[in-house]
Amino acid sequence: MAEASEEGPGPPGPGAVLPALNSEQQAALVAIGRSWEPLVAGPRVWRRALPVDPDLAAFPSRREMTPSRFARVVSMPPLPPRGGPAREGDAVRVRTRRWLLGAPLRSSAFVTERMRKALALPVLAADALSSVAYGPEALLAVLVLAGAAGGGYLLPMASVIVVLMIVVGLSYRQTIRAYPHGGGSYIVAGDNLGPNAGLVAAAGLLTDYVLTVAVSVASGVAAITAALPPLHPWSAVLGVLVVMVLLAGNMRGVRQAGALFAAPTYAFIAAMAVLIAAGVGAAVSGSAPAGAAQPAQAAAGASSVGVLLIVRAFSSGATAMTGIEAISNAVPVFRPVSWRNARTTLSSMIALLAVMFTGIVVLIHLTGVVPRPHTTVLSQLAHLYFGSGGLYVFVQAATAGVLLLAANTAYNDFPRVLSLLARDDYAPKIFLRLGDRLAYTNSILLLSASAALLLVVFGGNTAALIPLYAVGVFLSFTLSQVGMAVRWRRSAARHRRRRMALNVLGGSLTGLVLLSAAIGKFAAGAWVSLLAIAGLLVITRRIHAHYAFAWSALRLRPYATVLPTAPAALPFRPTAPVRAAAVAEESEEIPEEIRHLYLIPVATLDLAAMRTLAYAASLGQPVLALHISTTDEETRRFRAYWELWGDHLPLHILPSPYRAVIAPLIHYIAALHRTRPDLTLTVLLPEIVTRHRRHQFLHHRTAPRLRRALRHLPRVVVTSVPFHL
Repeated sequence: MAEASEEGPGPPGPGAVLPALNSEQQAALVAIGRSWEPLVAGPRVWRRALPVDPDLAAFPSRREMTPSRFARVVSMPPLPPRGGPAREGDAVRVRTRRWLLGAPLRSSAFVTERMRKALALPVLAADALSSVAYGPEALLAVLVLAGAAGGGYLLPMASVIVVLMIVVGLSYRQTIRAYPHGGGSYIVAGDNLGPNAGLVAAAGLLTDYVLTVAVSVASGVAAITAALPPLHPWSAVLGVLVVMVLLAGNMRGVRQAGALFAAPTYAFIAAMAVLIAAGVGAAVSGSAPAGAAQPAQAAAGASSVGVLLIVRAFSSGATAMTGIEAISNAVPVFRPVSWRNARTTLSSMIALLAVMFTGIVVLIHLTGVVPRPHTTVLSQLAHLYFGSGGLYVFVQAATAGVLLLAANTAYNDFPRVLSLLARDDYAPKIFLRLGDRLAYTNSILLLSASAALLLVVFGGNTAALIPLYAVGVFLSFTLSQVGMAVRWRRSAARHRRRRMALNVLGGSLTGLVLLSAAIGKFAAGAWVSLLAIAGLLVITRRIHAHYAFAWSALRLRPYATVLPTAPAALPFRPTAPVRAAAVAEESEEIPEEIRHLYLIPVATLDLAAMRTLAYAASLGQPVLALHISTTDEETRRFRAYWELWGDHLPLHILPSPYRAVIAPLIHYIAALHRTRPDLTLTVLLPEIVTRHRRHQFLHHRTAPRLRRALRHLPRVVVTSVPFHL
C-alpha cells in the first residue's frame, strides 16, 4: 500500500460556493424536468420570445479587460455609480482601494498564489520562531517566584520543552505526508476521532490564532516600549494600529503578504544568531558581560519549589511551541510538490526554534537576568552584551518587527480553518467567499476585530494574555496526535507501528502540557480560553443543525416542487405600440403598452429556485434565468445541471472572474435597460426566509442589496419569491 493517499480536499477554492448535487438530487432534477414538459412551451419557443439578445453584456467586457504583462493581474473598470453620472468621490474611493489592496486577481490565479520554501518559512514559521522572545521569559517569570531554588529548574525544564518541540515536529512531518492537501488538527481529528473531536480541535485552533495575534502584537509593542519607555501608556493603542497594518497587508493576498513580512523574520534569526554567538563567545573566553549577576544570586525570595509552581512554569515556557502546527495547516500554499516542500520547511523551522530557544535559555542561565517591569529579558541580554550601541538597536528592532508580524501566521491559517468549517456547514457561508485578492476577506476582518478587542480589554499587557494562550494550541496538538495514532492503527502502511508510537508519544506529552496549563493557569486566565472553546463548540453545532434543517427543506423532491399552473403556456407578446412619452416618463396607461422581461438570478438549483422558475413561467411572459459563475469549472457544472433539468427556460451565465455577485448583475441589467429602454425588467429573486431572525445572516442577503442598487433605474422592478423555512 502507498505510504500516503492523496485524500481530503484542501481549503475551498473560488468555485466552492456552488454546492454539488448528489445522485439523488440529480435524479430528482430529471424527474422535475419531465414534469415540466406537458405544462410549458418548448425551450425554442421561450428563446424566440426573448426581446433581447442575452449575450449583449458581460462584466467586465472583453474590451474593458486589459491583461498585465505577466497575466496574473487584469485591470478592470469600476462600475458606474447608481442613479447618475460619476461623482468625484467614487473615483477617489476606487483609486484608494486599488492603492491599498491592489488590482483584483482572477479566480484562475488561485492556483498560482503559492509560495516557495524561502518565502513560506518566514511567513508560516514567524509565530513559532518569534516565541523565543517571550517563551523563555514566561518560563523564568514563574520560576523566579521560588527564588534561587527556582533558577535551578531552568535548564532541566527548558531541555524537556526542546525535546517536546522535536517530538511534536516529527509527528507533524508524518501528518503532512498523510494529509498532503493540508492536515490541520480539524481535518485529522475529524477524520479519525469523529466530527465532535474535529470541532473541538477547530475551536482550539481558532482561539489560539486570535490569541497569537494579540500576544505577538503585545510582545512586539513591549519590545518597542522597552527601548522607548514614554510610549508604554499607549501600548493598547499601538497594538490596535499594528493590527490594522496586518489587516491591510493580508487583504492584498498570500504572496503579497509574504513578500511584505519575510524580511523581519530573517532579521530576527540573524539577530538571535549574533546575540547567542556573542554570549557563547564571552562564556568560552571567560569574560562575563558587565552588569551580569551570578546565577545563584539572580533572585531572592522563597527557597522552596512546589509542584504547582513547576506545572505553571512548564506550561508557561511551553508557549514557545505555539505555531508549530501552522505549516501542516497550510500545505496547499506551497509550490509543488507541496507536501515535500512543507516537510522540509517544517524541519528547518524546528531546528531553528530548538537552537534559538536553547541559546537564549543558556544566556539567561549564564547572566542571571530576571524579568523586570517595563523591559524584556531579551532586551536585558542585548544590553548586557552590546551596550546601547547599534547591535542593541538591531536586536530590539528585529525582535519588535518579528513579534509584530508573527501574527501573520495566524492570518494565513485562521481563514483556512474557518473556510473548512463553512464548507462543512459549521460556520456561515460568507466565510467561503474570496475577496478581490483571493484572500478570505471576511475571516481576516473577524480575526482582526477579535484580536483588537483583546488588546483593548487587556491593555496590551503580554503577561496578562500569556495565561490564555497555551490551552487552545495544546488541545489541538493533542487531538491531532491522537487522531494520527488512530489512523496508523487502522492503516496497513509500512512502518505503521513506529509511526503510531511517535504519535502516541507526542499525544501523551502534549496532553500533559494541556492538563498542566488548564490546571496551573486556570485561575490566571485559562478559564477564559476554555469558556471560549466551549462557546465556539456550541455555536458551530447550532449552525450545523440549522443548515441541516435548511438543506432538508430545500432539497429537490419531484412531487414537492411547484410546477407552472398554465398548461402549455406561451410567452405573451404585447401588440400595442409604446408611446415615446411613455418610454421617457414611465407613463404607460394600458396593460398592452408594458413589455415584460422577467430576470431570475439562480445561484443553485434547489427547491427555492425551482419555485421561482415555476412562478415566472406561469405568468406567460418572456423569462431569462441568470447565473453568476466565478470559474470555468463552475460554468460547466451549472450548465450540466440546467440541461439535466431539461433546459426549459433560457439561461445566460455571467462570468465573474473576480468573484463579484452584485456588480455583474447590476451591470448586466443596466446594459439591458440601455439596449431596450421600453422594456419593464422584473427581477425575481428566490429569497430564503428563516423562522428566527438570528438565522438570517447564515444565508445570502442578495435580495435587499440588489433592490437598493437598482431602485434608481427606471422600469426595473425587484421583487422576491419567498421560501419559508
